[in-house]
Amino acid sequence: MKVLVRNRERRERLTERHRSLITHYRPQSPASEQYRTMRTNLQFASLNEEIRLITVTSSSPGEGKSTTAANLAISLAQQGFSTLLIDGDMRKPTCHYTFGMDNQSGLTNVLINVHSLSDVLRKSFVPNLHILTSGPIPPNPAELLSLIQMDWLLNELRKQFDYIIVDSPPVLAVADAQILAQRSDGVILVVSSGKTEKENGLKAKELLSRANTKLLGVVLNKKEKKGSHYQEYYARSK
Repeated sequence: MKVLVRNRERRERLTERHRSLITHYRPQSPASEQYRTMRTNLQFASLNEEIRLITVTSSSPGEGKSTTAANLAISLAQQGFSTLLIDGDMRKPTCHYTFGMDNQSGLTNVLINVHSLSDVLRKSFVPNLHILTSGPIPPNPAELLSLIQMDWLLNELRKQFDYIIVDSPPVLAVADAQILAQRSDGVILVVSSGKTEKENGLKAKELLSRANTKLLGVVLNKKEKKGSHYQEYYARSK
């Protein structure tokens, strides 16, 4: 019985991975094309200023920011860029599930000097894409992210990768997103069609503005296109 349960759980994880990482498993789908459009918009935004370290957040949980961050990172890697996806959500990390990794060590271990950076960086099954999982959940995520060690870490990563995508906690829930945004070249805000309240979206934008960061654009997630079986993701550059 235990074997059957484990096999079922494994199949469910694989199904969810295929659904989440659509740019890898279904690169010709309409949704994958929208992620490539997002990638192109970012590259145009980089013509006059360097935009390589990008934080992806949402106003509230469940709006698709982790899926957006993962697929944007894959899209950049598919174009040949050396790309790193960081799970900066130390409260509810999901990156290790999505890419089938353990989370025994990661970002938190580097910040408290338990492991070196080289110990925790991992290659994913996507060419050109590396993953830095969150590591063990700490009691004080905001304090950890505010450490000068975080600035050192990001500077070191800039030397190794063309693009760094950070999956951040929702901006209305905790201060972590603003802290990460301040250390980024720009932020992408994800909103969910039919779920995100307009008031929450505006409040999230206001908080990010207070963090003195550049809002690169807003992604409308889970928008059902009439007459289509696909959910499309639209990026609007600012």
